[in-house]
Amino acid sequence: MTISYSLNESKQFKHRSRRLEQDLLLMGALVEQSFRLAHSSLFQREIGAAEQIPQIDRKIDRFYHQIEIECAELMAIVSPAAQDLRRLSAFMQMVRDLERIGDYAKDISEISLKLFPYPVAHPCLPAIEQMSHHARAMLEASLAALSNLDGTAGPTVHKLDDVVDRAYDEIYQTLASQRNLQGSVEPTILLALTIRHLERMADHATNIAYRVTFIVTGSRKLVKDKGNG
Repeated sequence: MTISYSLNESKQFKHRSRRLEQDLLLMGALVEQSFRLAHSSLFQREIGAAEQIPQIDRKIDRFYHQIEIECAELMAIVSPAAQDLRRLSAFMQMVRDLERIGDYAKDISEISLKLFPYPVAHPCLPAIEQMSHHARAMLEASLAALSNLDGTAGPTVHKLDDVVDRAYDEIYQTLASQRNLQGSVEPTILLALTIRHLERMADHATNIAYRVTFIVTGSRKLVKDKGNG
């Protein structure tokens, strides 16, 4: 009886674990969509793109809570093997990374709506757009690593993160050193917030790639952590 129960328990665990991974990838696809819409709302001035994000964000939040609860339940009712435990632990951390990226995308869309009344494009916008492209590429690469369980993607994503960090420093210095501003300072403040959001999104994307490495190899020493934001 014990052996039979153990085999059944193992089958249930594998089934629920596969479903968890599928849900995580679905959540990731929604976050990618939200990021893409935020990018369009800011750089192509598409108000309709910004208006779609709140509904997507609610779906992201539902996935976040659902996956977190499912991971906790699986940890509580079974005794997973080492790699399975790493997978569940990494999934719980990944959903937080994805949820934060989704929140930042929503924040950027709200910034785009505040910037819309200003008719003149800020000279820093092209550099910020390039920064956004890099952060989106990082998220895409990290989710591909999760889908393929590619434990080698971390360093590649990390190199792009260094590019984003340098862009943040350069753009921030440009914004901070502006003199004799004409009109409202609001656009400058909002763009400073935007690059901060993009920099944090890139950090969370890096985390996801390294959490995949943790699932595959058990190594977590390279996971970036600049705080909980």
